[in-house]
Amino acid sequence: MKKIYFLVFTLTTMLSFGQDMVISGVFDGPLSGGLPKVVELYVINDVADLSLYGFGSANNGDGTDDAEITLSGSATAGEYLYIASDDTSVMDYFGITPDFVSDAANVNGDDALELFFNSSVIDTFGDINVDGTGEAWEYLDGWAYRVDGTGPDGSTFVLANWSYSGPDAIDGCTSNDTCGSEFPMGTYSTEGSTEPSLTILSPSNGEEFIPGTSSVTLSISVQNFVVGNPGEGIDGHIHWSIVSGEGAVTQPMKYDTDDIEITVTDGGEYLVEMYLADNNHNPITPEVSASVEFEVEEIIQVENLAALRADVTTNGEGHYYELLSTPTVTYTRTFRNQKYIQDASAGILIDDNSGIITTSFVENDGIDGLIGQTTEYNGVLQFVPMEDASVSTGTAVTPEVVSIATLLTDWEDYESELIEIVDATFTDAGSTFASASNYDLSDGSTINFRTNFSEADYIGTTIPTGAVPVVALVNEYNGSPQITSRSLMDMTLSIGQFESIEFSLHPNPTNSGIVTISTANQGDISVTVYDVLGKNVLNTDVLNGQLNVSTLAPGLYLLQLEQNNASVTKKLIIN
Repeated sequence: MKKIYFLVFTLTTMLSFGQDMVISGVFDGPLSGGLPKVVELYVINDVADLSLYGFGSANNGDGTDDAEITLSGSATAGEYLYIASDDTSVMDYFGITPDFVSDAANVNGDDALELFFNSSVIDTFGDINVDGTGEAWEYLDGWAYRVDGTGPDGSTFVLANWSYSGPDAIDGCTSNDTCGSEFPMGTYSTEGSTEPSLTILSPSNGEEFIPGTSSVTLSISVQNFVVGNPGEGIDGHIHWSIVSGEGAVTQPMKYDTDDIEITVTDGGEYLVEMYLADNNHNPITPEVSASVEFEVEEIIQVENLAALRADVTTNGEGHYYELLSTPTVTYTRTFRNQKYIQDASAGILIDDNSGIITTSFVENDGIDGLIGQTTEYNGVLQFVPMEDASVSTGTAVTPEVVSIATLLTDWEDYESELIEIVDATFTDAGSTFASASNYDLSDGSTINFRTNFSEADYIGTTIPTGAVPVVALVNEYNGSPQITSRSLMDMTLSIGQFESIEFSLHPNPTNSGIVTISTANQGDISVTVYDVLGKNVLNTDVLNGQLNVSTLAPGLYLLQLEQNNASVTKKLIIN
């Protein structure tokens, strides 16, 4: 019997200790690299030995990683402890030094958190088995903070026990005390408020839903106020309205706190407003209200890749597009199901990590029916498909000849396109290409040749000696240009082996209204001119090598030249 009593006492003691700490906040920062990344813990009761506690992050919905850091030292009731992925950015943004620095805090706004006591989970933020992207608890470039008087919640996440900034709420901020969405660090209390409150849990403020969304679930939480039909013990109900392009539409009064399904359409912008009312339909005093704004994206049709890129430049990445042109596939990878594609106007990288495109493509295939979203990774614009695409007849892409000096000053104009540097020399000639390595390539100016494609057949081979033609795809890494060849053939074939006819334009740039097109072959030259938005602004045949562009406004144009079934695209600048 004594052993049984001792066991009960031990379990009770462990349970008591497990209530001594709680996750009170999480922060995903706006500084370079997504810093600072901070987790706040609140000490409920004195803890003599913090080594009994551990912390871990569950990344991308892949489930628990167990405790990734064991705490150390001791803590006093009422103290706040901070775990961060680094200390410099925390000082820069918050002006404090974190108590613990660990990769466990390297969260990305869609990751769940777990607090452990003796290897058992005692508190949780987020669903460890769900990627938080698009979820009500997402905190990308934002924060979440525990509601006073709640927690710890054990291994079950309670959405209503947290308040949320919403994604991107702190974009552009440089410090917490000057940010419009201030992280309320160091404010959690175990004493819950007795005042009525109304919180919209989802959608998050500013949330954007994908095209094709037909309804959005509105979830709310009401505290210290009994909602229901008028009667004994009922404090009142909820008045609410939806504001959209047609103006405010008052909805039926709400006598419960159940979820609401709101019908939405592509391109719609919505504002939901609500307040607590007494049984006589008057706002309670002081007024308790809540609101949330959200929108449903629409699919923007663009004529070609240049038009897509121009829209991103104007409106930012993250929007959805339907591409009406038929680009040619210039390179395919099994890595993330990536494809480089290019039409007569520009190129782009398809990043399809989810495997949405199941159709098989090879180089020089045309690709039709592209619909998806633009994103940016390390400065490179990417296209993430949301539907499968189909194979079509492609137009073989001839690499445009450029100098390294041109790329260094204007690489954005060539990003994800095939180019050729005619006479290029590797500084490390004679050594061996290694994967994921940088090499200097020079034609008088020097650029970084990066072996990004580990599957390329030149990995492990000798770096060419002497001046060679180098065909490559143009990339970028955090503001610096890179080029990467697809195969060994890209470093042995000259431009003449990609096309049977060479065209040249001069003068370029021009301000005379006349451009001379030169070719070694006989026959008419068909010219199609596009502006940077992809609009066809001129179609003509050149008989004497003279192209009249006097009707075109100053700017950058793309010329598609065809002769004897051979074609090439050139850029022309009109001053």
